[in-house]
Amino acid sequence: MEHDNSHSEHLNKVSFAGLLVALGIVFGDIGTSPLYTFSAIVHGREVNETLALGGLSAIFWTLTIQTTVKYIIIVLSADNNGEGGVFSLYALIQRFGGRWIIYPTIIGGSFILAEGIITPPISVSSAVEGLRIYSPDLPTIPIVIGILIVLFVAQQFGTQTIGKFFGPVMFVWFSFIAVIGLISLSHDFTILRALNPVWVYRFLVEYPGGFWLLGAVFLCTTGAEALYSDMGHVGRPNIRGSWIFVKICLILNYAGQAAWLMHHTGEHVEGTTPFYGIVPRAILPVGIAIATAAAIIASQALISGSFTLVGEAMRLNFWYRQRIVYPSDFKGQLYIPQINWLLLAGCIVVVLYFREARFMEAAYGLSVTLTMMMTTVLLSVYLRFKGVPAPLAFLIVAVFFAVESAFLVANLIKFPEGGWITVLGGLVLIAVMWLWYKGRELRRELTIMEDTAPFFETLRELSNDKTLPQYATHLVYLTASDTPTKLEQETVRSILEKTPKRADVYWFVHVKTDNRPFTMKYKVETVAKEDVYFITFTLGFRIEPRINYFFELALKDLEASREVTTVSRHPALQKHNVPGDIRFVLHRSFLSYENDLKFKNDFIMRAYYFIKSWLSIREDTAYGLDASNVVIEEEPIVLYRPEGVKLERET
Repeated sequence: MEHDNSHSEHLNKVSFAGLLVALGIVFGDIGTSPLYTFSAIVHGREVNETLALGGLSAIFWTLTIQTTVKYIIIVLSADNNGEGGVFSLYALIQRFGGRWIIYPTIIGGSFILAEGIITPPISVSSAVEGLRIYSPDLPTIPIVIGILIVLFVAQQFGTQTIGKFFGPVMFVWFSFIAVIGLISLSHDFTILRALNPVWVYRFLVEYPGGFWLLGAVFLCTTGAEALYSDMGHVGRPNIRGSWIFVKICLILNYAGQAAWLMHHTGEHVEGTTPFYGIVPRAILPVGIAIATAAAIIASQALISGSFTLVGEAMRLNFWYRQRIVYPSDFKGQLYIPQINWLLLAGCIVVVLYFREARFMEAAYGLSVTLTMMMTTVLLSVYLRFKGVPAPLAFLIVAVFFAVESAFLVANLIKFPEGGWITVLGGLVLIAVMWLWYKGRELRRELTIMEDTAPFFETLRELSNDKTLPQYATHLVYLTASDTPTKLEQETVRSILEKTPKRADVYWFVHVKTDNRPFTMKYKVETVAKEDVYFITFTLGFRIEPRINYFFELALKDLEASREVTTVSRHPALQKHNVPGDIRFVLHRSFLSYENDLKFKNDFIMRAYYFIKSWLSIREDTAYGLDASNVVIEEEPIVLYRPEGVKLERET
């Protein structure tokens, strides 16, 4: 608990270093949106005053309503001990929102993960394609794929060293886009009249097909959801403080692009993008280099965010167990190999399929809109939980939901043009999360639990029965039960049936996930002194469950307080104070053929065990147990036995 408090207190302090780090890892995605947002708005269209000024006005008010008001002011307040993101929000409100909130949580988490296959390609492609100003026929695809491969391969080594440069590089980037935007804007400051929301109305109503261009406008705020997810790395005050600088830089750049477009009214802008159009030719190579570096950092932030998101989903049982690697001692940094290589494969497919950034824009935004809407749904529960008056809470949620619904409808036009890719990816992820969650739930509901009073008395006798061979000094079983009064039937049978497993001390370990991110606590209940103990580890949803190590720490702690002894009771070993061994027994279940399930439950369970067998890692790896002291026992699961089966005996 103290760990949580110190973590939260640290994140609640504003510092220069914190502001700089926020620029590097929080605003990468939204910070590179000027590379392609205005390009998507004007692509293939004749530029006029309504398009240029209306587009700028729509961008400004989108950044104000969606990013500033919704995320910076309101959503960032919904932190779970300093942590943000859809899964942290779920962990915060799950006790108050009812079972239905798992659905917006799964949908939101799935679609933000699906965004991970489009953000790196579009960011890197938009930056690298600036080289075509010098060589229109330059093949950029190999360059983009090469950068992506290097980026994803580097993940396994951690980013502790290069991560120190993210903040300074992004500071240079934001300063650069602000300066070039101001230079362009200085030729015509009347462009700033576009900040009047009337121009949004004219953009939507007067320009042909203006409403459908909202899908392109939405690209300016696509990093807002990732911004919320990254709160745990730098803290809410640092994000809010740095956003002031970031928003000013973004608006200056967008205004500069609008000023450039006003000098091209009546034209179809081809051959360059509005962003590179305002970069002075003398420094264009420098601009391309800075843009590429910023795009790589933006991609890195989203990849790291994906690892964190999957790690949280695993702790909350929304995702199957995967191997997690901690490549450096940088706090909170993790690496998930399977997710890394799947993201790389998806990014390469996106680059090869769309080939250019202007085509990737069609696939971008739709999944993020759905994620934002799910956050709004969960926000409605949070506001109720915080005691906000119902009329005000309804008004807040209704405004955001109306704005996001408009963006969703406008983005639907992108579906046949490429939006189907991220939607398909999101639906696959939704299916995996839902099937895993429901499969675990069904498996847990149908687990037979037995009363332990007579069982523990038997264990006491068994522990002291020297006629039986000793199986282990400390025999440890992991259990889903949160109380020593109940244990799984399979655990009871494992110890007592066939050849009984005699041990000096029996331990039953329950691992509980706390809704705080960094909790690390344990509680011991003495069932039979020196013979049977029940221990509960309460771990935050961002803590790796290294149960082998945690159990040894708890054992040393208990030995220091003289509650237990680790010395073997074997006479020859006890005489010389030789420590006894520790053996963990795990059960790996499989679906028995002796089942007669309804179609829905049969499909869920078969999908669950398919994921568990082919995608998930083994239980010992998931719980951080050393293979040398682990025994895994196969356990058939019979949910419903067939009824009405008559077997006749032949004479």
